[in-house]
Amino acid sequence: MKEDVLAALWDVIDDRARNPREGSYVSSLLAHRKGIDKPLEKVGEEATEFVLAVKNGDPGRIAEEGADLLFHLLVALRASGVGLDQVLSVLDSRRR
Repeated sequence: MKEDVLAALWDVIDDRARNPREGSYVSSLLAHRKGIDKPLEKVGEEATEFVLAVKNGDPGRIAEEGADLLFHLLVALRASGVGLDQVLSVLDSRRR
């Protein structure tokens, strides 16, 4: 299922946080000298690119930028110590 992609991606991000790997983009974001600011900068950058893609109405770019935003949001969540399960629980509690 496609929902499993999020869980698998989270597992990779979590693994890179616990076991940094040289050459890993995720590890570099999590261990950056700027600390949490680096993943947050990426979230801001990707959010802007997503908004512009939506504004321009290009479905392919919207999907690409949405994926980039979601990826960097997950990295920022992990960097802040908040788990994907916590976010999903909040979303689940908001369903009517």
